[in-house]
Amino acid sequence: MKGTAMDFEHTPANNGPSSPPPAPSEAPGRPESPTGPASGTGGGKPRAPKRSPWRIILTLLLMLSVLVNVLLFAGLLLMAGLAATTGGAFLAGSSDQVVEQVLEPGPASTKIAVIRLNGMIDMNASQELGRQLRVAAEDRKVVAVILRAVTPGGTVAASDQIHHAITEFRRETGKPVVAFMQSVAASGGYYVSVACDKIIAEPTAITGSIGVLMNTMVVQELLEEKLGVKPVVIKSGPRKDWPSFFAEVTDEQRQYLRDKLITPAYERFVGLVAEGRKGQLTPAAVRTLADGSIYGADEALANGMIDGVGYIDKAVATACTLAGVTEARVVEYGRPLSILSVLGAESRAPLGLDRETLEQWLLPQRLYLWDGSR
Repeated sequence: MKGTAMDFEHTPANNGPSSPPPAPSEAPGRPESPTGPASGTGGGKPRAPKRSPWRIILTLLLMLSVLVNVLLFAGLLLMAGLAATTGGAFLAGSSDQVVEQVLEPGPASTKIAVIRLNGMIDMNASQELGRQLRVAAEDRKVVAVILRAVTPGGTVAASDQIHHAITEFRRETGKPVVAFMQSVAASGGYYVSVACDKIIAEPTAITGSIGVLMNTMVVQELLEEKLGVKPVVIKSGPRKDWPSFFAEVTDEQRQYLRDKLITPAYERFVGLVAEGRKGQLTPAAVRTLADGSIYGADEALANGMIDGVGYIDKAVATACTLAGVTEARVVEYGRPLSILSVLGAESRAPLGLDRETLEQWLLPQRLYLWDGSR
C-alpha cells in the first residue's frame, strides 16, 4: 500500500491542464531591463534601445529646411532694401538709373558725371552710353560730362550712333562734354571724341587711325579641297553676292566695294573730324592725317587733334571751366544691381558658335577700328 501511495504522489495527473512552472525569483536590488532581464553574470548595464536611421535623416532634413528658409528670408530683406535704395531699378533691371561712385568729393549740388566707353564699340556699347547720357541729361545737378574712352574703335554704325548721341546731348542740355583718352582711343574712339567740346589724352594714350576697313574671308579652298564641298550660289545679278567667301575677290569687286562702302564711310569720318576740330584742323589737314596712322598724345596735340595732355584731374578742371564752376563732385556712372545680376542670369553672349558670332566672322563689316590693337 505504501508503494502504491508513493507511485500516486510522483505520477502526474493525466486529466486537466498542467500547471505552469513557477516564475524565477528576481534578484534583490536589480531592476528588470525594458528588453528583458539582463543576461549573463556580473550584473552589466542594460542595453540602450536602437535609434531608427530614418529619425536621424528626418531631423537633418528639418534642420536644413529651417536654414534654407532663414537664408531666403534674409535674401528677401536684402532685395527689398536694394529696391528701396535704387528706386526699384534693382527689380526692373532695365530702368534708366545708374549707380554713382564718387571719384572726387565736392558739393552734392554740382556734379560732373564720368561715363566709360570701354572695349569694342558695338550696339551694346551704344545703347549703354545713350542710357547713361539720358541720366546725366535729366539730373539737374550734373553740370558736365567726361567721356572716359578706352577703345580701339568698332563698327561704323555704333560709332556713328554714339557721335550722334553726344551731339544731341550737348545741343539739348547745353552741358559740356570732355573726352578723356586713356591707353587707346583710336579710329572709332577718335570718331566719338570729336563730338565733344574738348579732348584730353593721357601722355601714353594712342589715338588717330582715321579711316575705314572691312574684313572678309574666302573659304573656297577649305570647302572644296579639304572637305569636298562645292558651294552653289543662285543669284539675280552678278554683284548680288559681292564679296562672296565662296570665291576669290577680284579687282573689280574690290573697287566696287571701295566705292560703295569704304569711301562714303571714310568721307563721313573726315568730315566729322573737320567739323569737330574746326579752328584746330582744316579739311585739308584732316585728309593728310587720315591715312590710317596712329599718333601718340604729344604728336596728336602738335597736330591739333586734341586739346591737352594730362590725367583725369586735367579733364575735370577742363570740364569745370567749360561749365563755369570752380568745384564739383566727380562721380562715375555704373550699372545698378538687378535681381538677374545677383542670380547670375544677366544676358550675356553665350559660348560657342552662335548666330551672331558666325555673322561677325563670315559677313563683311565696315569698321572704324585700329586693327593693330587686336
